[in-house]
This record gives sequence, structure tokens and C-alpha cells, in this order.
Amino acid sequence: MSRPFVKIAAGLAAVALPLSAVTAVAGAAGNGGYGGLGAINKQNAIANEVPSAIKTAGKLRVASDATYAPMEYLAPDNTTVIGVDADLAKAVGKVLGLPVQIDNVTFDSIIPKLQSNTYDLGFSSFTDTKAREHSVNFVDYFSAGESFYIKKGHKALSGSGLTQMCGLTVSVEAGTTEESDANSAIAACAKIHKTGPTVRSFNDQATANLAVSSGQADVGFADQPISGYIVATSKGVFVNSGKPFAAAPYGIAAGKTYSGLDKAVLDAMKYLVTKGYYSSILKYWGQSSGAVKTITENKAIF
Repeated sequence: MSRPFVKIAAGLAAVALPLSAVTAVAGAAGNGGYGGLGAINKQNAIANEVPSAIKTAGKLRVASDATYAPMEYLAPDNTTVIGVDADLAKAVGKVLGLPVQIDNVTFDSIIPKLQSNTYDLGFSSFTDTKAREHSVNFVDYFSAGESFYIKKGHKALSGSGLTQMCGLTVSVEAGTTEESDANSAIAACAKIHKTGPTVRSFNDQATANLAVSSGQADVGFADQPISGYIVATSKGVFVNSGKPFAAAPYGIAAGKTYSGLDKAVLDAMKYLVTKGYYSSILKYWGQSSGAVKTITENKAIF
């Protein structure tokens, strides 16, 4: 999020999933996600990299803001977190030999909870930024751009990049890259002598989406995979508009307290890539276009 990159409004969450690119998602809510996780076995050499405190706890505690379908969202039981990130988190846990506890947590609280050791990892469509690297370490695993969606019948966006938002009321989730970029658009619009956007921030993407559907905002701004999913599951309420831009990496966030956890996650993800589980999970959720060739680690150097 960009994480920034988005979520489904409460009134749309139960809509059938007609995504042509996500043919498997229609069944995902019923079975909890990718069915091949059982074939993944513990890799002792990688598992030995896990910090002793986490080994002793006996599980990986994962925080995820489950309002960002198809990356992470709640199953029909309104409790179980499913989606791309949930399946990848479980797959990492399999490689490390640890059960995974995934909790639904408000996005802008995840990094503080990693810093306080309330959670071990954040699997939540985090855009890896230099600013965030000062607070957490990242293992980058996906690439996504930012894009817009509007209520069907609303005037289409024009222009490119940030200036597509000039003069509009833009709905975003608080704490996301989109929120930051929407605010940056104010100055970008001023440079071309146009009125900047009015930015409305909401605690979760569901409420941000409702602002667009109810007419309180002209446009919703989110990560490209999420924006596409919102449109596809809206039964015609929303359409995509404007030009996607600013492709950036998503990173698995790890707190800096446990030395070595990020290395264990890095190696686990590399194993999943080598064995084909990574590509299979992305394909299942219709997100193969976001696959990266190389899993990398990024952290701030102090």
C-alpha cells in the first residue's frame, strides 16, 4: 500500500467475482485459497535461520489489513484472512516449519506493531519505500502500479501521472502510498497552474470505496491489482479510468528486533520461486503479471 495499492467496500464485498483474469478466485472464498500448500515441506537449512525467540514461540505472527482484495481480504466467515499474501505467508511458514497466525489489523498500525514485536511479519501489500526501510526490513516479492477507479457515468480522468487528479476529490486509505501521492499531486497541479485535488483519507479501503460509490469523492486511488479487482467485483458500479503509473515493489515487512528473520523469509521465498509455488499462487489469484524475476531484500543502512 503502496500499500498504497486497495480494498472492497463493505457493500461490494459479497459480490460474485467475475474477473476474467482471476478465474480461480470464484472458488477461493469457499476453500480458503491455493490448494497446493500441503505439498510444501519444511527446509531445515532455511528453518535454522529463524531467530530462537520465534522458534520458541512456535509460530509466525503475521499482520495483514484484510481489506485489499485480491491481495488480502476476509473469507465469508468474516474472520479468516485469504488472498495472495495470506497464501504466500502460509507457504513461507511451511518452508520454515512454523504454523502461521494471520490477524486482520488496520494498515497504518502494522509497522508500529512490528516495532513493538506484537507481530513478526507484515504481509499486507506494503510498497517498499526508503522511508519505511528505516522502520522495518523488506523482502520484495511483487510489482504493482497505482491506478484509479470512478463510479460508472462519472467524467473520465485525463492527463498522466499525478496530474490526473487535478481539481478532483480523491478517496484513499490512510497511511498508504496513494495518500502520500495524492497529497503530492497538489504541488504537481500547481506547477501546471491547475487546482490541486482535495484528498479524503479513510481508515480502511472499504470506507474509501464507499466514498466514491456514494458521490462523496470523484475518484478512488489504489494499487493497480486492487483497483482492477474492485471494478471487476462491483457489478458495474465502478469502472477503471485514467492511466496506471508508478510501478513499485511490494515488500514483506519484518521488524528489526529479530536479527535474521528477514534472511529466513528471503530464503524461504527464493525456495518457493525455485520450486514453482510462488508462480502457482500468483496464477491462482490471477496476479501473474505482478511476478518479479528475483526476490530481493532491502533495509536501511544506518
